[in-house]
Amino acid sequence: MIQAFFRGRSSLRRTSSHRRLPCAARRSRVPHCLLLAGIGLFLCAESGSQRAAPEPLPVRLVDVAAEAGVTLQNLSGGPRKDYLLEIAGNGAAWLDFDGDGWLDLLIVNGSKIEHLERGGDLMAALYRNNRNGKFTDATKSSGLTRTGWGMGACAADFDNDGDPDVYITGYSANVLYRNNGDGTFDDVTARARVEDSRWSTGCAWGDYDRDGWLDLYVANYVALDVRKTPTRGVNSFCQYMGMDVLCGPRGLPGAPDSLFRNNGDGTFSDVTEKAGICDPGFYGFQVMFSDLDGDGWLDIYVANDSTPNFFFRNNRDGTFTDIALEAGVALSEEGRAQAGMGLDIADYDGDGRFDIFVTNFSHDSNTLYRNTAEGFRVESSAAGLAESSVAYLGWGAGFVDLDNNGGLDLLVANGHIYPEIDLFPLGSTFLQRMLLYRNAGKKRFEEIGAHTGGAIAAPRAGRGIAFADYDNDGDIDFVVINMDGRPSLFRNDGGNRAAWLTLQLRGDKSNRDAIGARVTVTAGGATQTAEVRSGSSYLSTNDPRLHFGLGKARQAKAVEIRWPSGRTQRFENFAAEQFLLITEGGRPAPLPRKK
Repeated sequence: MIQAFFRGRSSLRRTSSHRRLPCAARRSRVPHCLLLAGIGLFLCAESGSQRAAPEPLPVRLVDVAAEAGVTLQNLSGGPRKDYLLEIAGNGAAWLDFDGDGWLDLLIVNGSKIEHLERGGDLMAALYRNNRNGKFTDATKSSGLTRTGWGMGACAADFDNDGDPDVYITGYSANVLYRNNGDGTFDDVTARARVEDSRWSTGCAWGDYDRDGWLDLYVANYVALDVRKTPTRGVNSFCQYMGMDVLCGPRGLPGAPDSLFRNNGDGTFSDVTEKAGICDPGFYGFQVMFSDLDGDGWLDIYVANDSTPNFFFRNNRDGTFTDIALEAGVALSEEGRAQAGMGLDIADYDGDGRFDIFVTNFSHDSNTLYRNTAEGFRVESSAAGLAESSVAYLGWGAGFVDLDNNGGLDLLVANGHIYPEIDLFPLGSTFLQRMLLYRNAGKKRFEEIGAHTGGAIAAPRAGRGIAFADYDNDGDIDFVVINMDGRPSLFRNDGGNRAAWLTLQLRGDKSNRDAIGARVTVTAGGATQTAEVRSGSSYLSTNDPRLHFGLGKARQAKAVEIRWPSGRTQRFENFAAEQFLLITEGGRPAPLPRKK
């Protein structure tokens, strides 16, 4: 097995040159020979010598989903998992759909194979925030009635009318809901021309051409027809460590991604090929818009399953060039394609450059690409993120300052795709606990999930995670979507004992949500950099506001904003522990919130 693994690495290095071919030629050469990484090399990764218990976070993370009324039962096929569609799970999105200053929660739902013949199930549930720690199901009253097999969601104000809209991806049908501003939504998918009949997964909003209107990127996964999918065990793509398992994604045709440009009149144009989004049919999961090279223009990064990742650099003329291979963010440190699933981008080391974190398959490791002055470097092991993740199959992830000390911690949701794995001593299990990494400083993390206890340490089939301060108390909470189960809503108790500052940006010349704005906050002698985004983690969307932990500092000495339009503003001496609304070109004001 080890010899076969190294042979696979060599063949991948040779096939990676396909990315320099014209896009049309590359589509005919999708490298089905690429291997999932490192099978069998790290079976005993968690059974090493005992270590002293790590320092815990000074917070309690309490699952309050049941008492909060967030109780949607996730549908994701049957328990046997015969098809790839049944194991991908779902995501969630935080958005203030009714404009009351409190974030509401949209949870995407799957379906069952037998239900698809009669149209599937409701693709999402919308929970209205009651502003008292509880939520009310507002799905039907809001008009979110489309049925099918949902996957993920990204929320943003695509028409600049002041209300967040939402795009929901799914298997064989996606939907764009326009917010009417009165608590209801209209399905404008056909009118807006953003239909997609492929199996879509992650989506993200970003103004890539800086015209003030948000554009939409949709990641697509596999061209799957369950009626024609090979049965388990029929070939090597339907086997795993000697087990007969569901087939895919390797061995199945991939589905190219889509880029839709906002025309500013409620419609979009498919500019995928025109913009140079050259996808030969890789297995796309999560996409993010982010200015990775710091030039003021949004680039695009896509985590691909079992195939190289994409880094589409913005050429600032309406086109992109995939430079992932040259930039060192396409493959693992050894030159292998990994099973990219979840994704987050953040400045975890405080140097003002955005770093990339991608979750991967079990018996491999999650990957951290650190953005340095000399370019990207894989620093998973150096940061303490490699060995601890080997036994886990990662999905949603996010850098977030849980204790407001000014350092970004990291959370990863896990869960295997093969129920059969529990029958064999392979060093991994179907249900898996979350990984919780405390920021230990000096560009390192320490995994403390097993020592944290409570619901964090409970095994689950975790998929999407979405982060938000849903109770407006100054610390970050989060929801985890559990495949075949009910969601977990983790309330952060104690994170607000340290100081914090939360900013909501509103564009003028820029898009109204200010997606793509870069904010730098200096406080307590340290500098933090963040970016306004929609679409991240795994099939999910976080709080649109930017939250900064300030530690013991009682004020932010400086706040600098580079707006998507290119305009810059600087403010000084913001008092800590407040929500501020900053409009492009205007002065900060307390964020209006109804009591």
